[in-house]
Amino acid sequence: MKTAENVTIIPPKVQQTEARDKYHQLRVAAYCRVSTEQEEQQNSYEVQIAYYTDLINRKKEWTLAGIFADKGISGTQTKSRCEFNRMIRMCKNKKIDLVITKSISRFARNTVDCLEHIRQLKELGIGVIFEKEHINTLNITSEFTVALYGSFAQAESESISKNVIWGKEKAYREGRVSFQYKRLLGYRKGDDGKPEIVPEQAETVRLIYKLFLDGQSMRNIKYSLESKGVLTATSSKTWNESLIRSILKNEKYVGDVLMQKTFTADCITHRVVKNNGERAMYLVTDHHEPIIDRDTYNRVQQELARRSSKRKISDKAKTEQGKYSSKYALTELMICGHCGSPYRRVIWTCRNKNKMAVWRCMSRLDHGKTYCSDSPSISEDKLHKAIIHAINNYYSCRNDIVRILKANIGTVLECQGQEEIMAAEQRLKEIDRKRNELVDLIASGGCDEEQMYSQFEKMYDEEQKLNERLTQLKAENQTSAETQQKLDRIMQMIETEKFELEIFDNVLIRKLIECVKVISKNQITVIFKGGYEVNADIE
Repeated sequence: MKTAENVTIIPPKVQQTEARDKYHQLRVAAYCRVSTEQEEQQNSYEVQIAYYTDLINRKKEWTLAGIFADKGISGTQTKSRCEFNRMIRMCKNKKIDLVITKSISRFARNTVDCLEHIRQLKELGIGVIFEKEHINTLNITSEFTVALYGSFAQAESESISKNVIWGKEKAYREGRVSFQYKRLLGYRKGDDGKPEIVPEQAETVRLIYKLFLDGQSMRNIKYSLESKGVLTATSSKTWNESLIRSILKNEKYVGDVLMQKTFTADCITHRVVKNNGERAMYLVTDHHEPIIDRDTYNRVQQELARRSSKRKISDKAKTEQGKYSSKYALTELMICGHCGSPYRRVIWTCRNKNKMAVWRCMSRLDHGKTYCSDSPSISEDKLHKAIIHAINNYYSCRNDIVRILKANIGTVLECQGQEEIMAAEQRLKEIDRKRNELVDLIASGGCDEEQMYSQFEKMYDEEQKLNERLTQLKAENQTSAETQQKLDRIMQMIETEKFELEIFDNVLIRKLIECVKVISKNQITVIFKGGYEVNADIE
């Protein structure tokens, strides 16, 4: 091809890498990876290192720049592969000329990551040789092939992930449970492979449940545990509210195991998300020895739900979500008898500049007398005295309750199982009557004896079973002398025990009282758990 007279062609320079290939040894690095830490994979890992060390050292034109090997690491993400990333950094620092690896799937199982790193290395003049696929990335036509093989490797990872998910769900359905003991307070792995209670840690769990049911907030429980020097499952002295909440919600403490509470949403990014119903969950009940009894656990779940469902009690609040108050029990219990709004504690400053705590209707606080014109403001001291008086009155009525209880114990014991006993006795009489009828029929010669004997056997079997059941029921229905003595001691203790509350106690108030209704400035109604009501005067 002819050129213009004023144009001079300057031939291309020989690439630096080509000159290096001609006169110097190539600095070659090998990359190896195994995805699990199982014994057979470990053997493969050692074999790969030995193979590439020998391969590189046997070639005169190559010199070993390093063996980079990750073990027990997934190939779907490069950020978790320390050795791989170290190799890339060395490549960028011009300390490696060529990388050799077994296959594209060993290099990366993520198509995007695979192509991104190959392009970076290619820009640096560094090639990657994939032995299995016979590909050198410095070849200009190889990127499509690499992308194709990379897609196959990624698809293989996705297929493996689906198989793993299927295997896990099969194990879940069969009730096979795996425990993570490292962060599980209260349990360790026993000699038989099953969860075993750690006594000291179990006491901490019970304390957390008790404090929560006593009305303490998550923050107060945290401070209480830290002040006592109680350790977490990881032996830390620092607690946080989310950890305490997770202990209160963990079904393992009641002996159950709920599986698949989370799942891996993407096998490439390994993003773990909470299971909100997208996949099935599997509950194994009574799997191991519980630390918390089921009744206590259920009450804690109800209280958690109640606190989290609180809504704002003041129109001035910025959010709809209310906040649980552990400091004052009456914040949760006290309502206006006229409009039904909650009462709130406020501080008044008197003329003599002394401060006084009073309780006021929220509707009155927010809207004045517009919606509630009759609700009174009540001094906290007078309110506490009235509630203490109501509690003492409630306990003074126990004598009547005891008398009713004692009168009914005998009746309850006598009635226990009576219906089944009467039915069994009636059926035995019917069997005896039918047997006599069959005997008369056989004597008269009006039936097949062989058929009649078969009926005799059936009646005999039923009679034996009924007699055994009847004996068992009568034994269960009898109160032993020892049991009766225990009942008598309990009744005597209830009758003689004196109870009189002198100081207002927030924990006790929460346990005893369901609601305090303000009727007027001189009277409140205290409603105890169970529905029993006591009127108390405010003096």
